[in-house]
Amino acid sequence: MTGATPALSHRLRPWAAAVCLGAATTLVSLPALARGPDGIADVAEKVIDAVVNISTTQTVEAKAGADGGRGAMPQLPPGSPFEEFFDDFFKNRRGPGGDKGGGGMQPRKTNSLGSGFIVDTAGIAVTNNHVIADADEINLIMNDGTKIKATLVGVDKKTDLAVLKFTPPAKPLVAVKFGDSDKLRLGEWVIAIGNPFSLGGTVTAGIVSARNRDINSGPYDSYIQTDAAINRGNSGGPLFNLDGEVIGVNTLIISPSGGSIGIGFAVPSKTVVGVVDSLRQFGELRRGWLGVRIQQVTDEIAESLNIKPARGALIAGVEEKGPAKPAGIEPGDVVIKFDGKDIKEPKDLSRVVADTAVGKAVDVVVIRKGEEQTKQVTLGRLEDGEKAVQASSKGQPEAEKPATQKALGLDLAGLSKDLRSRYKIKDSVKGVVITSVDSSSDAAEKRLSAGEVIVEVAQEAVTNAADVKKRVEQLKKDGKKSILLLVSNPEGELRFVALSVQ
Repeated sequence: MTGATPALSHRLRPWAAAVCLGAATTLVSLPALARGPDGIADVAEKVIDAVVNISTTQTVEAKAGADGGRGAMPQLPPGSPFEEFFDDFFKNRRGPGGDKGGGGMQPRKTNSLGSGFIVDTAGIAVTNNHVIADADEINLIMNDGTKIKATLVGVDKKTDLAVLKFTPPAKPLVAVKFGDSDKLRLGEWVIAIGNPFSLGGTVTAGIVSARNRDINSGPYDSYIQTDAAINRGNSGGPLFNLDGEVIGVNTLIISPSGGSIGIGFAVPSKTVVGVVDSLRQFGELRRGWLGVRIQQVTDEIAESLNIKPARGALIAGVEEKGPAKPAGIEPGDVVIKFDGKDIKEPKDLSRVVADTAVGKAVDVVVIRKGEEQTKQVTLGRLEDGEKAVQASSKGQPEAEKPATQKALGLDLAGLSKDLRSRYKIKDSVKGVVITSVDSSSDAAEKRLSAGEVIVEVAQEAVTNAADVKKRVEQLKKDGKKSILLLVSNPEGELRFVALSVQ
């Protein structure tokens, strides 16, 4: 376990060489803007006592290696001053009974250090989940060196956040408040405070480089990107605006070495506030649940549905027992607004639904066959294993071809008992089965495969291959550039696919 900020690359080695630069320099008076705003020092002085170092201890089971039972030796660079020490330690350590090689090696304790911050002087602190994950013991180290034992209130692995509780010391504490991350502007100055490389409270400053950054690390990615120096050990530390408000929690860096190259990411305060409130109140996160499967509205799909410009989240499937079903939301609907918030892409819908209170009745604006409709949905609760997901399909092996008709690079046949058995298609799935796909067709590029079933063509149900062919020919005559298919896999999971008619 490590409490350091995860790098999407190699980790930085725990030693460094100090280099003195002796070259003469000419001091030039730089404009104030080049040095940054003068208020940084004032903000740092006001909030630094609320930032804590987080020390954790974990018991790790010792494992015998192929080298005669020695534990894994740290990876050290050739010539490192630590190389001789570790080599001697691992080669000569003895297990119970005095046998070299450690046949009876005992579990050992490992330590890690990260960062966090106090949000309530009654004894509540926030950090990253990966800082305290699997820890046997958690301690907060205040700016003045005071060490306090903490306990875990709750964690949210999807946003990598954790809430800790501790008994406040006799002396007064400093707590920080959350600001509104939605009001951040690109280029705005921000301040990061944390515990890089276990050096203790360290202040760095930079600007907001980007907002709503999706780096595919989780289902609710919407990071603040900053060039403020964030390094290993800064994980869980706060990102402040110039009003001294927490507008993010530093979580990730991208780096080839593990050190800062000016690309760091923070969970926005808007997300953090909801997670912290839920964890404090319930000890767990309670996210809203709509009960749908969603996918991207591509340009081809938008053209087929007469939506300009391409936007929103396309409903590919609706859970039978989910909140969307009784509200009248159907496959083929495109959600463009949820609870007053614009939905530009599927992840927008995932995030806003998750952030909405369970049991709340919300208005959902959808586009259905070119017209806007408003549906009211009472949200359920997202349980483990339930999530709004991108629609996908599972390819099936190509089978021996029965009598078929061809359309759009597909061989199509009616759903007979034999074909259901051959492709293991559930009885609940209705439509026209695909028996073969032309490898050079647009259908192959869109990953359609034998065993999948076409349920609708241009939002009209089909029951046999002739229906599909007739519908396709008519749409071609109408001048359509692409044709929208609703496709089911053998298990009944739906997705929309737009195929070019060229």
